[in-house]
Amino acid sequence: MPETPAGLRAGTGDVVLMVGTTKGAFLFRSDPDRGTWQTEGPHFPGEEVYAIALDQRAGRRRLWAAPGNAFFGTTVRASDDLGATWSGKEERSVKFPEESGLALSRIWQIRPGRDSEPDRLFLGVEPTCLFESTDAGDTWAPVESFLKHEHRPKWTPGNGGLCMHTILPDPESAERMVVAFSTGGVYRTDDGGASWRPRNQGVRAEFRPDKHPEFGQCVHKVVHHPSRPERLFLQNHWGLYRSDDWGDSWEDVANGVPSDFGFAMAMHPHDPETVYIVPLEGDYFRCTPEAKLRVYRTRNGGASWEPLSRGLPQEDAYETVLRDALDTDDRERAGVYFGTRSGKVYASADDGDSWSLVRDGLPPVVCVKAAVLA
Repeated sequence: MPETPAGLRAGTGDVVLMVGTTKGAFLFRSDPDRGTWQTEGPHFPGEEVYAIALDQRAGRRRLWAAPGNAFFGTTVRASDDLGATWSGKEERSVKFPEESGLALSRIWQIRPGRDSEPDRLFLGVEPTCLFESTDAGDTWAPVESFLKHEHRPKWTPGNGGLCMHTILPDPESAERMVVAFSTGGVYRTDDGGASWRPRNQGVRAEFRPDKHPEFGQCVHKVVHHPSRPERLFLQNHWGLYRSDDWGDSWEDVANGVPSDFGFAMAMHPHDPETVYIVPLEGDYFRCTPEAKLRVYRTRNGGASWEPLSRGLPQEDAYETVLRDALDTDDRERAGVYFGTRSGKVYASADDGDSWSLVRDGLPPVVCVKAAVLA
């Protein structure tokens, strides 16, 4: 058994990289130049960590993680000292009501709420549902309108399960939120969660007889920028899309990518026109096209995409990057980070123009999150 980690030694202005794997979580720290990295972990050795987040609202520096396994289940745990200590396994439990007949399988997303509501957090879980805490994570409850949605009996699991992986609150309105899950697609509330309606017009479901159903699309990830929240970018199970109206309609923006299949998608922290993706060859061969590890970037809202490969292997790189394994920090020259199922973590300190290997030899990476310490 690995020694208990001592916690990450990091201070204001440092960049923290949080990496969840199928066998635990690892923390990385760098100075603002992001040239070298200190590694710490594993936390929760032997447990899968598909969701991790850092909440810095209201003066906190609270790290959240969702470790779990098939024998003991999944829970959400918190640390206020960057991993030196964690809340107990039985604390802050997340459970479906007994009368629902549902049992928590996995937590896919931990999302702090709006800055104006510093004690509100959200979880996206499997089987798909939205959980909410209004007391800074002390207690959790499912959002009843989503738990009892009339479409629930018709939602079917994708290859990765029936998982809610995207939670996008409107930073300007507490009434609006977008969620996405596989295989249901995009849903939106405009009344503070009292009701949810599918928003998938124009997104195809390639694997179904009806290619454009009201719901049932296998959406892999959705992102947006706080300065232009109504513009959404969507990576689908076959398909790359943009919406300029909060998902009321979608248009294809797969212009010049080697494949429109993939999982990972991340927004540039300062530019609402810039998005990053890592295409995969297809659902039949979920590896990087031509065995070249390339991140693709658009700087014009999807009108065109450019490959970013300097410092990345361009031969025999049969890599896979999963839906939450790509992220950015918010330094002026943005850092971009991703991890692979082969246990590699890469970083760019210049908006993706060049890359370096942070760490090799980790268990399969399923989640990467980055933050600058306030």
